[in-house]
Amino acid sequence: MTKYELIKCQDLYQIKALRDIGLDVKKGDLGGYVENENNLSQEGESWIYEDASAQGNSRVLGDAWVFGDAVISGDARVSDNAYVFGNAYVSDNAIVSGDARVSGDARVFGNVHIAEGTVVEEGDYNGI
Repeated sequence: MTKYELIKCQDLYQIKALRDIGLDVKKGDLGGYVENENNLSQEGESWIYEDASAQGNSRVLGDAWVFGDAVISGDARVSDNAYVFGNAYVSDNAIVSGDARVSGDARVFGNVHIAEGTVVEEGDYNGI
């Protein structure tokens, strides 16, 4: 079942829930922004909230959440039960998965894999 639709909003699309998602997203709620439908999986309970965005070829999958002013871009992946929030930026080929948390002013980029309970709150994590 389709969980969201796209609403054109300048250069990006805002997402709108077509069904309840998780415990706090209700049918009709507006979420964050995506460049295209591939950025947010229609499966699972993943969601991009409010001012957060996913751009480029990035993907938010599984039960992952992206919120605050967080940006996911490039070919980055956020999956499983991972959270990316605050002013965090995840880009290039970076992967955030498992129960990992990336927040604050953290920047994760290159070929980094943040996984399984890792918490990144600030600084640059470059996997090049």
